[in-house]
Amino acid sequence: MNSNNNHVVIMAGGVGSRFWPMSTTDFPKQFIDVLGCGKTLLQLTVDRFREVCQPGNMWIVTSGAYAGLVKEQLPEMDSEHILLEPCRRNTAPCIAYVSWKIKAKNPKANIVVTPSDHIVMNQREFVRVVNSALKFTADSDAIVTLGMQATRPETGYGYIEGDLSMACPSNKEIYRVDAFKEKPDLETAKRYLQRKNYFWNAGIFVWNVSTIVNALRVYQPVMSKIFEGLLPYYYTDKEQTMINELFPTCENISIDYAIMEKADEIYVFPASFGWSDLGTWGSLHDNMRKDAHNNVCIGENIHLHESRNCIVHTTEEKKVVVQGLDGYIIAEKDNRLLICRLSEEQRIKDFASE
Repeated sequence: MNSNNNHVVIMAGGVGSRFWPMSTTDFPKQFIDVLGCGKTLLQLTVDRFREVCQPGNMWIVTSGAYAGLVKEQLPEMDSEHILLEPCRRNTAPCIAYVSWKIKAKNPKANIVVTPSDHIVMNQREFVRVVNSALKFTADSDAIVTLGMQATRPETGYGYIEGDLSMACPSNKEIYRVDAFKEKPDLETAKRYLQRKNYFWNAGIFVWNVSTIVNALRVYQPVMSKIFEGLLPYYYTDKEQTMINELFPTCENISIDYAIMEKADEIYVFPASFGWSDLGTWGSLHDNMRKDAHNNVCIGENIHLHESRNCIVHTTEEKKVVVQGLDGYIIAEKDNRLLICRLSEEQRIKDFASE
């Protein structure tokens, strides 16, 4: 495998505000320092892939509204590799756009596609798994999705059912996919956990560029004609104008529905490297180091007394004292303060709009 052909596509167009008051629709979670480590989730994602591809083979696909944020947080990124969507059309048009643009210059490209707002705790194992998957897809028609080893009956993730009866001859860690499953109810999630061949769908995909382009041609011919028709405009000063005109005409559809649930050569790489999509304050609490009372503190001057099972995120150098709380979120940002039961955090969006 020629590592010069490795490309990484980071999808950074999401508008999630589930980490209010830190994140808002104008400043979604991929652009904030959720972990209190001095880097945003987008910056951490870029760092995670530095051992996978050359700097010039990194791509960011985001909303035009976030162009300034991306350039501010990733000043080293070539502006030609920051693709701007004029509107939201889910992941299939996003992936189609960047795939045809990459293929226009490198028809042998081998690509990883990843969200920008997840965390990985075991960097070394992550890089090993991704490079192994890239080696598998480099000279094959395979589409590989990373399946996270389920550790609890999670109802907030989609699942991948793998056929573990026989591994692929060229990579004993990779198996065929039997089915993709929607987010289950709790009882179904418990059954998945017991069966051992169900994995969380992390939304991380690996394929070579010819494979994904051909799959789009077969299963999404209308969309494919749009981006194939733009070949004369990629890498020119007319590209953005044409994208602004034609991108909104694409169907609003995820890559899972557009390709993954239709194509034949779909494989899963079961993996365990401390992954979370950080969809909630609760998931952040689950993934961070805790004190003896199961509290998570992110910030420099936080003092908890007679409190347990809480997450406190206060990084603006104020002294914070919390007493007598059990199972609460306390978070502040830019004169916005949230105090909310962890069990009620699904209501935060409603609170934020008041």
